[in-house]
Amino acid sequence: MEFDTIAAISTPPGEGAIAIVRLSGPEAVAIADKVFQSPSTKLLGEQKSHTIHYGHLVESDSKEVVEEVMLSLMRGPKTFTREDVVEINCHGGVVSVNRVLQLVLRNGARLAEPGEFTKRAFLNGRIDLSQAEAVMDLIRAKTDKAMNVALNQMDGKLSRLIGKLRQTLLETLAQVEVNIDYPEYDDVEEMTRPMIIQKGEEVRSAIEQLIQTSLQGKILRDGLSTVIIGRPNVGKSSLLNSLIQENKAIVTDIAGTTRDIIEEYVNVRGVPLKLVDTAGIRETEDLVERIGVERSRQVLQQADLILLVLNHSEALSEEDARLFETVKHMNYLVVVNKTDLPGKLSMEDVQKHAEGKSVITTSLLLEEGIDQLEEAIAGMFFGGEIESTDMSYVSNARHIALLHQAKATIEDAIEAAGHDIPIDMIQIDVTRTWEILGEIIGDTVEESLIDQLFSQFCLGK
Repeated sequence: MEFDTIAAISTPPGEGAIAIVRLSGPEAVAIADKVFQSPSTKLLGEQKSHTIHYGHLVESDSKEVVEEVMLSLMRGPKTFTREDVVEINCHGGVVSVNRVLQLVLRNGARLAEPGEFTKRAFLNGRIDLSQAEAVMDLIRAKTDKAMNVALNQMDGKLSRLIGKLRQTLLETLAQVEVNIDYPEYDDVEEMTRPMIIQKGEEVRSAIEQLIQTSLQGKILRDGLSTVIIGRPNVGKSSLLNSLIQENKAIVTDIAGTTRDIIEEYVNVRGVPLKLVDTAGIRETEDLVERIGVERSRQVLQQADLILLVLNHSEALSEEDARLFETVKHMNYLVVVNKTDLPGKLSMEDVQKHAEGKSVITTSLLLEEGIDQLEEAIAGMFFGGEIESTDMSYVSNARHIALLHQAKATIEDAIEAAGHDIPIDMIQIDVTRTWEILGEIIGDTVEESLIDQLFSQFCLGK
């Protein structure tokens, strides 16, 4: 497949020490040669691959100097895209990097589409689709453990496992073909049905193991949507500030200070939490606060975890009891705050309403109890430990949906093999399972889906 030459800025926008403009394609070196002058008498086309060169970028016609740069030359196929790649390291100002980009575009390159460099790596066979998607997971990782999971997927661990499962199914299909081609041999069918059941069970078991880790994997990838709720002035904003170790939310003794939703990511024992501080849930005549309370009720429905905050210095109120009822069927922890004040809250009542859920006592003013809260959160979803070196964390929503489909079709094949269903009908379910697993790594995926997936990438990647 022949591509044109693309270019894009590969570093984040804004000011920095350096910025990188990347070119990839058959004319990458030739375009760079048009605009690059160096002390060396050799053209870039004559230089060795994977070398770096100092010089200046100049206008191809007027020879006016545009930038002082370091230029990296890498020839395919030993590059990310398996094409010739040139990376221009220039000064990291907004004006300078845009001048460099415009220069190479005027000399024959095309502006890359979002994710087009990674898309070419996929289309040129350097990586499969699951590895390509892991690139974006790596960029968006919010904790070290999430990054390690993405690195494992980029390394091809998921791809290799899916490949083994597809090979098992392919061998099974070959045996089914023998049965169809030679129906006169009764013993072939007698051998084929038990084999389909055995191999099908092996594939189903492996798929189930992947599905079982999908909740943890998705949490590592997207974070736990964690909502902090409670009556006004119980310490919700103080809890947010303590977890993120920053004064993000306004804290006062005045009830109703928080009027809107405040969101912030925080790393809790390797688990990324998307913390949401809500307006205190209560009946109020204040129009703005009432809107905030309504938004608080809405975000509750989308939460993975709820931190219900109570005031140790006040008795359990009817509003507290209503909050317990609201979150009754959700994942939640109880945080009893302000233990530095005289206690009026009955812990027996709290335990009764919590119905076995964890209750953590804190004094956010004295910075006490945060470690215990973090430990309880990690233990609630991961048993306290995350084995990020284990490949089995499947975090991508597309992969999870396909695994569920593959599990259903292989189960249909297993059930059919146990009954008097014609072998060629069983073959359809086995083939469909093989195709679905192929969609995960991109072997049997439609071009429109590929375009949609890579359109979510940033420019320059």
